[in-house]
Amino acid sequence: MQLPLQIVQVGDQKVNRTERTRDISSGGVCFLSPAELEVGDRIEYLITLSGSHPPVRIRCLGKVLRNGKPAQPAEGEFEVAVTMDRYHFMRAEQLEPMEASA
Repeated sequence: MQLPLQIVQVGDQKVNRTERTRDISSGGVCFLSPAELEVGDRIEYLITLSGSHPPVRIRCLGKVLRNGKPAQPAEGEFEVAVTMDRYHFMRAEQLEPMEASA
């Protein structure tokens, strides 16, 4: 299932990068990225469910499990798998930070 995925934070670094999911499940998500991420990094990301008005977003907090070249890599592309340890549904206009748990 391909859905818009916005990366908000990796570790202590704020980012604003949009990717598309490749796979999604209750335990995590896999996406293609032009940037390599470190295995073990904490990551905060938003998934937008398509086809809903107003858009429904899921704010997620997880950890990078895998980062490598996909089976059929495009130049400069990495396949990244992350957990979905915590999540909550939010309205599109809500963007308050999520508390990270250790």
